[in-house]
Amino acid sequence: MEPSEGGSCCKQTLVRLDRVSKTFGNTVALKDFSLDIRSGEFLTLLGPSGCGKTTTLRLINGFEVPDGGSVSIHGRDVTHVPPFSRDVNTVFQNYALFPHLTVFENVAYALRVKRIAKAEVKARVLAMLDRVGLSDKASRLPRELSGGQTQRVALGRALINEPTVLLLDEPLSALDAKLRRAMQLELRRMHAELGLTFVCVTHDQEEALAMSDRIAVLDSGQIAQIGTPQEIFERPRNRFVADFIGGCNFIPISIDQNSGFTWRYGKPHALARGTEVLLGIRPQNLRLGVPEEGAAFDANVHISDVVYLGTAVRLVLRLGSGLELTAEIDRQAIGTTNIEPSTALRVWARQNDVIDFDSVGWSSHGAV
Repeated sequence: MEPSEGGSCCKQTLVRLDRVSKTFGNTVALKDFSLDIRSGEFLTLLGPSGCGKTTTLRLINGFEVPDGGSVSIHGRDVTHVPPFSRDVNTVFQNYALFPHLTVFENVAYALRVKRIAKAEVKARVLAMLDRVGLSDKASRLPRELSGGQTQRVALGRALINEPTVLLLDEPLSALDAKLRRAMQLELRRMHAELGLTFVCVTHDQEEALAMSDRIAVLDSGQIAQIGTPQEIFERPRNRFVADFIGGCNFIPISIDQNSGFTWRYGKPHALARGTEVLLGIRPQNLRLGVPEEGAAFDANVHISDVVYLGTAVRLVLRLGSGLELTAEIDRQAIGTTNIEPSTALRVWARQNDVIDFDSVGWSSHGAV
């Protein structure tokens, strides 16, 4: 756990997982896993299938009990407290609405279970439907709604109890791309208005970057890195994070071999011959043409493939050594450059756009 990373450290810890472990048969989902979730933040648990993110969510809402370690909310140990006694609500991936109940009754259900007065139920449900933009759909059944409307019902139902923590289990996975982007903004707006703590699980890195105050990237039941979206994207701690968040070109270098490109780095200590290092460059940070003064990387390449992306073009580039790089170039930046397959090009990257995964010093302005 890295509690000091990402944003302000002065916010109070609301949810704490302290060295929890969880196994399912022979599968280790989490091992000695610790995480502090801050009051009022939007935290996203991001990672591939099987990394432990959904298990983490289920430990918070009480649907799973850890084999070891503890879970606390507001400083209260809730490790063995049942879900209905925790101040937490969940929006599930499949929304889990009652198909035979109207939108109004779905949202009202939790209040009716608590035997709240009928007049108060009506007032609170109508206010919630207005908040999620469904005032005119109160009498509809779930099957009569669009995907985005169904998701809003699930949100309203989860928020009606005014939980301290709202858990979102891949809430946008069933929506098309355009609606997903719209709902990302909607979730951010609701989070800002309500001031609640949101914890979201997703495998979609664009979704995590768009919505989150902080992102915890999980790998094999451990936190690979935690920080703000900008920190995670621009300063990935290791190869896994760099590749999972946005993709990356990985460039291995052996100091005593001709790598087929020029590499300059402004650190004072020379590396010994035979040293192997690893650089990373985002596809968006490779540029075409003659490099500017002080560029950290430049290479002569040939185009292997061209993929049209609308506002950008993805180029698959091959160095003389056989190493392949991917570049994503804004169409306006291409200008009159020929980008047909087999075309020879020169590509380069700025000093701040080269990620150093080895954190060692190298010779200043030396060709490798």
